[in-house]
Amino acid sequence: MEEARGAVIVVGHRNPDTDSICSAIAYARLRQALSGREHRPCRAGAVNPETQYILDKFHIPAPDLIKDVRTQVKDIEIRKTKGVRSNISLKKAWSLMKELGVVTLPITKDSRLEGLITIGDIANSYMNVYDSAVLSAACTQFVNIKETLEGVVAVGDEQDYFDRGKVLVAAANPDLMESYIEEHDLVILGNRYESQLCAIEMNAGCIVVCDGAPVSVTIKKLAEDHGCTVISTPFDTFTASRLINQSMPIGYFMTTKQIISFDLEDYTDDIKDIMASKRHRDFPILDRDGRYQGMISRRNLLGMKRKEVILVDHNERSQAVSGIESAEILEIIDHHRLGSLETVGPVFFRNQPLGCTGTIVYQMYGEAGVEIGPEVAGLLCSAIVSDTLLYRSPTCTEADRAAAEALAKLAGIDTKQFAREMFAAGSNLKKKSEKEIFYQDYKVFDIDGVTVGISQLSSMDVTEFVELKGRMLPYIEKMKSKHKVDMLFFMLTSILDESTEVLCDGTGGVQLLEQAFPGCAVSEFSVALPGVVSRKKQFVPALVMVMQG
Repeated sequence: MEEARGAVIVVGHRNPDTDSICSAIAYARLRQALSGREHRPCRAGAVNPETQYILDKFHIPAPDLIKDVRTQVKDIEIRKTKGVRSNISLKKAWSLMKELGVVTLPITKDSRLEGLITIGDIANSYMNVYDSAVLSAACTQFVNIKETLEGVVAVGDEQDYFDRGKVLVAAANPDLMESYIEEHDLVILGNRYESQLCAIEMNAGCIVVCDGAPVSVTIKKLAEDHGCTVISTPFDTFTASRLINQSMPIGYFMTTKQIISFDLEDYTDDIKDIMASKRHRDFPILDRDGRYQGMISRRNLLGMKRKEVILVDHNERSQAVSGIESAEILEIIDHHRLGSLETVGPVFFRNQPLGCTGTIVYQMYGEAGVEIGPEVAGLLCSAIVSDTLLYRSPTCTEADRAAAEALAKLAGIDTKQFAREMFAAGSNLKKKSEKEIFYQDYKVFDIDGVTVGISQLSSMDVTEFVELKGRMLPYIEKMKSKHKVDMLFFMLTSILDESTEVLCDGTGGVQLLEQAFPGCAVSEFSVALPGVVSRKKQFVPALVMVMQG
């Protein structure tokens, strides 16, 4: 039988744009339809207003946010050792451990971890010398004593507790017994009627009759009258006295302090050193609400499986979700230049010189013969319209335009009208903070050893840019320091004018743009680039030509 596998994560780049999120959703649905295996669309950052408008328009929830794809505790095999009650006996716990082949039992109540008991704890309880009152100090239920001695309760309620008195063996005659039996004691004795009678009359809390001897009606009646529990066992007095401490509840011996437990969401990288530094064999696992889920040991880490991931709309390590180096990349679907991402083994890699990843996904639906429903059609059409700025970007090809118009028919929308609504939703800048604006579409590139951060904002209303420049200049200076990039550019792209003004921060940034775009209009902190609207096909390639030339 094939081992159950987790869902494949389909995710775009950090600070996702519309193409990144819409393509992840659409491609996850395609792969799931073709493979029958769950493919989970995710996002590596916040949903920007433009994308949220699209998701709301087509009634699709935003993908789950995933910040790191390193292996987590929930990705490894968790031993589902069932929690036990704290009042079960040591003997029962020992039997359970042998039956389950474990050395640690979790003690739970209402799915909450109360403590742990190990096989070592039980062994120590057998070897330690306790006084004769330990059975009552441990507040031992009579049902535990009955089960440990494989007996029956002839008189009394087995759910009651032996919580006062000491344990003794009545080996003497009744006259001598009277001198050492005290009220509430538990007395182990044989079949002698006189000894049984004496113990009851001395107000013993319980008598254990050994050797399977019958208990007379008279003794039962007297025991009831004195509130004395009577237990009959087939064992002899020596065996009964040797076994009786095994009836104590494990709660008396369990570890409750300084228990090292882990959360399902913990990363294995973070816990393996802790596990290696402790002598414990097993560690309890809890969910985010603190409920007990199972146990793991260091051995479980040896067979852990990495998360399986499909990347869309990027192939640069600097743009990928955190922890990607620890994940198993299955596929990459992209339309950008080849980046710095490396994989352990060969992967399915589809990279086409198109204006949008959504166009590639659309083609793959057709190649697989999978019908595109109105919801997915709306998402893919939106992705193409957004990435190509309604076909104005030089990255746009006839394939992109044809795909978008075909998808628009399936979704029941008019691309021009929808584009106006979509871009308007994304460019309502007055209500956004500098942080929201900056991270709406931010990517980092490594160009010949120089780290360059580029944020781009596209708008139908260029009047919004006038006030925005004053707000964003000090902010990008702060972001350059935070992200530790050598240069940072903020592209203000006018969709209608098909032009971009670039705010710069970083030594040599303005001079670099002057070389990359000869004849551009330069001011102190910004450069105007008429005819430039595409970061991917115009802006970054021009920088690369200069920096590598």
